[in-house]
Amino acid sequence: MGLIKKPNELTVKTTLSALIYGQPGMGKTTLALSAPNPVLFDYDGGIHRVNAAHRVPTVQITSWEETNEVLSSEEIEEFDTIVIDTAGKMLSFMDKFIIQTNPKMRKNDGTLSLQGYGVRKNMFINFVNQVSLMGKSVIFVAHEREEKNGDDKQIRPEIGGSSAGDLIKELDLVGYMEAIGKDRTISFDPCEKFYGKNTCNLPSRIKIPVIIDSSGQITGKNDFMTNVILTYKEYQAKQTELSSVYDTVVDAIRDTVEQVTDLVSANEARTAILNMTHVFDSKLRGSILLNEKCKKLGLKFNKASNLYEPAA
Repeated sequence: MGLIKKPNELTVKTTLSALIYGQPGMGKTTLALSAPNPVLFDYDGGIHRVNAAHRVPTVQITSWEETNEVLSSEEIEEFDTIVIDTAGKMLSFMDKFIIQTNPKMRKNDGTLSLQGYGVRKNMFINFVNQVSLMGKSVIFVAHEREEKNGDDKQIRPEIGGSSAGDLIKELDLVGYMEAIGKDRTISFDPCEKFYGKNTCNLPSRIKIPVIIDSSGQITGKNDFMTNVILTYKEYQAKQTELSSVYDTVVDAIRDTVEQVTDLVSANEARTAILNMTHVFDSKLRGSILLNEKCKKLGLKFNKASNLYEPAA
């Protein structure tokens, strides 16, 4: 097989990179920990805020070097998901590491220079890619912040300041958590109010199940993100499967059009193409191919009768 692959030959992505952000106290970390077999990279010391029933093996990070150390250790092999809490704190550890290793990346006010932000962006991308190559999913947790755009307020994840957009480009899903009435919800669809990213056709807004009641009793299984990741995998596999079906349908259309030699066979071909089970734009492609063939044969399509007829 060559290096260039057809859509139906593509390797299905089985890992997921996602960001969950929202209001304080929404249970963002607990939701992230509902992913399959997770390990928590705790950058802001927040593990104590997670209900004891939902705590998982945790790395209490104190430096960026520890992140690299854990990723290269055998301990990490047993886990399927890495949860980053929080993404903003993780980037702060990156900032400190960049400045320590190259003080020229620091501005007078102590923040990263423009070049430093470029280095950090590459570090972030490399981190996401490394985790994916290890066969693991990664879920980032972030707080929200408000930005003013004229009279309108827009909610953005508190990661990387103005570079948040660049970082989000590297992720598969971005979900915003908020309370609507007494319900906790998450939306992956982008809108004018908040950032979102939905690459697997999830519902516009999803109600998050209650797994702890008001008395602190566990009432349900913490598996929300496990189901989301499963949906993502199934969607990617389905797209690859449909690509294969699409190729088969288009080949059948070409064979049908190839057999058109006159007015009768043109109308028979049109009926045959309409009766095929179409995928993506195969019906449109069929119409275009048939019209091109009929034009060469001196035929035109009559919209009133829905039949081909002599052009002259």
